[in-house]
Amino acid sequence: MTKENYRLIEGYMLSCMDNNAHDKEHIYRVLYTALEIAQSEREANADILIAACLLHDIGRREQFENPEICHAKIGAKKAFSFLIANGFNEEFSTKVASCINSHRFRGDNAPDSIEAKILFDADKIDACGTMGIARTLYYNSFLGEPLYNLDEDGNVINGEKDKNASFFQEYKFKLEKVYSKLYTKKGREIAESRKQSAVDFYENMLFETTKTYEARHYLKNCIE
Repeated sequence: MTKENYRLIEGYMLSCMDNNAHDKEHIYRVLYTALEIAQSEREANADILIAACLLHDIGRREQFENPEICHAKIGAKKAFSFLIANGFNEEFSTKVASCINSHRFRGDNAPDSIEAKILFDADKIDACGTMGIARTLYYNSFLGEPLYNLDEDGNVINGEKDKNASFFQEYKFKLEKVYSKLYTKKGREIAESRKQSAVDFYENMLFETTKTYEARHYLKNCIE
């Protein structure tokens, strides 16, 4: 990819980013991780991969404004239109859009090309380990969601069967399961190297909150 094309695509990405949990630094981390994975996947087309990584979250603004919109689907459409309008051929633009369309964890489109699989893995790796914990907490706070929820008896719910949004719920629904969803060998190796720090954080936080709420009976003794 030429420097001119890289700067063109990067500039469009930057104009679309305004969510700090999915900010430009998230994009660069995904790009750098994808290129690392690609060293073990020699058949991957670097130009397609770079463009897909840079543009994979350009639909986030639309999804935030309307949660019924899938950022992957709208992002794929935006990316295709942008690339075509700026002189990239239809085959290249279609392949980039396909990668973007299938990168979402909650999506219903499984990645098929090696570039799409690398993008999926690199994006999910940024949800692993302490980075994944930090980004989830930040995003949950941005949305006004709690760290955890309580059941009807006032006990802390660990998130596993919780139907309401919280950090614990997101951990059990997504963060805990990311490691088994990856497609590439290198991606799994990178993710696995980060796993224990996330497990420790969740288990320690669950222990601390659970023990704290177990002590709520002391309040009853202080109220007549």
